[in-house]
Amino acid sequence: MVYSDECMKTNGEDIAEVFALMGVRPRYLGQTDKVVGVEPIPLAELGRPRIDAVLRISGLFRDTFPNVVELVERAVLAVAGLDEPPEQNFVKKHTDQERKRLVAEGLSENEALEQASLRVFGCPPGTYGAGVSKAIHSQNWESWRDLSQVYTLWSAHGYSSRFHGQAMPELFRSQLSSVGMTIKNESSVEIDMLDSDDFYSYHGGLIACVRDCSGQRPVSVAGLTADPARPETARVETELARVMRSRILNPKWLEGLKRHGYKGAQELSTTFDTFFGWDAAAEVASNWMYDAMARQFLLDEETRRWMEQVNDAAVLQMSERFLEAHQRGMWQAGEEELRAIRRIYMDMEGVMEDGFQ
Repeated sequence: MVYSDECMKTNGEDIAEVFALMGVRPRYLGQTDKVVGVEPIPLAELGRPRIDAVLRISGLFRDTFPNVVELVERAVLAVAGLDEPPEQNFVKKHTDQERKRLVAEGLSENEALEQASLRVFGCPPGTYGAGVSKAIHSQNWESWRDLSQVYTLWSAHGYSSRFHGQAMPELFRSQLSSVGMTIKNESSVEIDMLDSDDFYSYHGGLIACVRDCSGQRPVSVAGLTADPARPETARVETELARVMRSRILNPKWLEGLKRHGYKGAQELSTTFDTFFGWDAAAEVASNWMYDAMARQFLLDEETRRWMEQVNDAAVLQMSERFLEAHQRGMWQAGEEELRAIRRIYMDMEGVMEDGFQ
């Protein structure tokens, strides 16, 4: 996953990571910092196989960095054209496999090579997002496989010097079928994976899509380069548990939200929606997380009364989402907790109906 704002803030760390995986380095214009191309690092110097990478870029990245999209294309073509054994060059291996598949389907050698070399995909031209959050908010899904199909619909548009957002769902899913790891990097500790539905819509949706295409759950990683000299990585499941313990269940966070009245209660409800979205798409949550949030936010009399006073719609929305999580088998709730939440939901539904009369 590559975002435009992160590329700007870090001077292209995500792209540098892609180049490092593929075993290429940038070529600069003279003594300047202007990148004018790429060149392969010899295998003897690299000391390991070249790793293939597929990019799902955001719509804003597509708009702001078409030159970088072309640089990635040059890197793929340069590496795929090397005379190296496939077990040492997975870019070449996957490009050759894809090219042969496309030729067998009737494409010419040149057309097949152009498509087989594609590694950058995104949403349709002029659009933004990954669609997964919309499907989850509308409750128009049954399983993570449905979310994978939504992600494909929104994401399978190829970008290169030749292609400008053409829909290529078969190629996209074929490329993802060989993916074993997904990663989304952040460069600041001021935001985390529960701060926006974009995180699960893009990365969570990608996890679902890779799982669907490859038949295996990928290793999914959250990267952090807040300190560029000491980059950190963690499994998404581990990062979610860290965020849960350090922020979401931290009484200081809740007290801070209470100072903001209506907006604070809305933030609480939205955060749970984001947590729910991550679990729906990537199945990364544990039951103790649901239990802890239910106890601390809905079943705690003081907190619920505060929410009811400042934003009763947030109570209704949160209780409905907890019941949905149980209905879908995402949360194994106790009968006592379920009865209490059903009662809260029905009470708040009555309050909302009375308000509209």
